Amino acid sequence: MVVKADEKYMKLALELARRGHGQTSPNPMVGAVMVKNDRVVGQGYHEKAGGPHAEIVALNKARGAARGATLYVNLEPCCHYGRTHPCTDAIIKAGIKEVVYSINDPNPTVNGKGAALLRRAAIKVTSGQLKDESEKLNEVYVKFIRTGKPFVILKTAESLDGRIATASGDSKWISGPEARKFAHQLRADSDAVVVGAGTVLADNPHLTVRLVRGKNPYRIILTRHPNFPTTINLFRHNRDARTILATSRAGASKFKVKNVTVWTIEENKHGLLLSDFLEKAAQFGLISILVEGGGRLATSLIHEGLVDKQYLLIAPMIIGRGTEAVGELSIRKLADAVRYKEWLFEPCGQDVLFTGYPRKK
Repeated sequence: MVVKADEKYMKLALELARRGHGQTSPNPMVGAVMVKNDRVVGQGYHEKAGGPHAEIVALNKARGAARGATLYVNLEPCCHYGRTHPCTDAIIKAGIKEVVYSINDPNPTVNGKGAALLRRAAIKVTSGQLKDESEKLNEVYVKFIRTGKPFVILKTAESLDGRIATASGDSKWISGPEARKFAHQLRADSDAVVVGAGTVLADNPHLTVRLVRGKNPYRIILTRHPNFPTTINLFRHNRDARTILATSRAGASKFKVKNVTVWTIEENKHGLLLSDFLEKAAQFGLISILVEGGGRLATSLIHEGLVDKQYLLIAPMIIGRGTEAVGELSIRKLADAVRYKEWLFEPCGQDVLFTGYPRKK
C-alpha cells in the first residue's frame, strides 16, 4: 500500500514538473507534493529559472501543515546556494518527517549530498520511485550536467519516400497544421533552433514561436560561408538580438550585420567542426538545441553521432526526385546502419510522428 501511495504522489509531482516545460532552462523541471494523513496539504513546481524551487512553493502552500508531512519530489532536493537558498535547509526547518524523491541530482554540488543532509537531520529518505520517467522528463538537464554538452534534437518533416522538398525546392507545406504546431512547441521548449545556409536561402524562415504560447528560442545559422542578403528575416526581424551566426573565421571577418552575435567555429577540410559548435553553444549557456534543417546538416549530425533525440514527421505523400532528408552516410552493411532505441510511431494530425533515440556507437 505504501508503494502504491508513493507512486501515486510521485506521478502527481511529475505532472506538476511538466508545467515548467520550456521555462526552467538551465534548471531541471521539478514538481513537489506535500502529503499528511494521505491528504495533499501543499504542492508546487519550479516555474522558471531564478524563481523559487518546487519544494519551497509546496512548503509555502502547506505552511504549518508541513510539520510531520511527507514530501514527494522528482529530483533530489538541492543543498547549495545558487540563485536561491538550499531547499534542504527549508525542509529541515519545516519539520518534514520523510522525503521521497525519484532520482539523484547529477549536479556534483548536490549528487547524494542533499539526501545525506536530510538523513543527518533524522528525516527518512527514500529514492528510485518512477526513476525512468524522471530521467526522461529531465533528459536535457541530465545530459548537460553529466557531459557539459547540449542535448541535440533533430526534427525533420518529410514525405513517405524521404524527401524534404521537391526537385524545384518547394517544401511548404509537406506536413499538416498539427505537425507544424508540434514543431513550434519544440521551438518553445528549446534554448535554440539551428538551420543551415540551404534552409535560410530556400525558406527564409523566422524560426520564432507563433502557433503556440511560449518564448522565442535563440536562432542560429550554421554555415561556413554567410553569403546572405541583409534583408533575410533572421536579420531583419531581430529586435530581441537572439539571432546568432556560427561561421568560419573567414566568414566572421567579412560579416557586417549589426545586432547579430557571431561565433567563430573551428573547421577542417570537411567543413565546420560540429563538436566545436556544440562547445560554443554550451559556453553560451544553451543546454538544448533543436535542429530544423536542412538535409546536409542533418546528415552531418547523424554521421558524427551527435543527435540525442530525433523527431520525423512523415507526410502521406510521395514526391519522387527531390531533396533527401538524409544524404550519404558511407554505410555499406546493414550491420552499420543507424538504429534507434525507445522508438515510437504515433498520429500527428494527418501525419505520422516518429520519435526515437539514435543508438550511440
